[in-house]
Amino acid sequence: MSNQSAAKQQVVNTCQALLTRGYLKATEGNISVRIAGQAQFAITPSNYDYAKMQEADICVLDFDQNQLEGAMKPSIESGMHTAVYQNRPDVHAIIHTHQPYASALALINKPIPALFDEQVRFLGRSVEIIPYAPSGTGFLKNKVKGKIKNGSNAYILQNHGVLVLGGDVERAIHNMALLEKCALAYLLALLTEEKVSKIPLPIREIAFAKLRADEKKFAQLDLE
Repeated sequence: MSNQSAAKQQVVNTCQALLTRGYLKATEGNISVRIAGQAQFAITPSNYDYAKMQEADICVLDFDQNQLEGAMKPSIESGMHTAVYQNRPDVHAIIHTHQPYASALALINKPIPALFDEQVRFLGRSVEIIPYAPSGTGFLKNKVKGKIKNGSNAYILQNHGVLVLGGDVERAIHNMALLEKCALAYLLALLTEEKVSKIPLPIREIAFAKLRADEKKFAQLDLE
């Protein structure tokens, strides 16, 4: 199996996993996987039902967004994915969804502070807000590019949804589920109108250092 075929199958498998868990609905969101050894990625097509997705439906693009494989039109968010892959060599899989609890925070413009050690360990010091820009535009691509260099793996897209990154597909799925858990806990805590506590700064820095170490390892995968 070629690297392109392997990446396309990983995209399909991820679609199925997220459908089963209820994080994807119909055609919303998009998923991509970096193709090993190439400046290319496999991505879901635009406006196509995830329940019907097969390997042949997946598009392959280069980092200039030229379509190399696939008969369908690629996701309109391809530019956002390109911005991540070009600027974060540690990222090998990207998930964009409109999952409800994190999307609720996107509507009230609330970043998620460092609530849990596992959150910082896998997602970053905080889950920041990427300011609103229309879907599928260069404006959104540039706003994403400006945020992702902080080394985090989860972001809330204002009035839109979420952007989750991973060193591989399994880590991206894990990060997405962890984000939704943190978003739900934070929303429930906010309802109490009590002060929301954060984990101590030293613990945050230890956890984030472990994430950075992981990212260095993932960044070396295409160099081996």
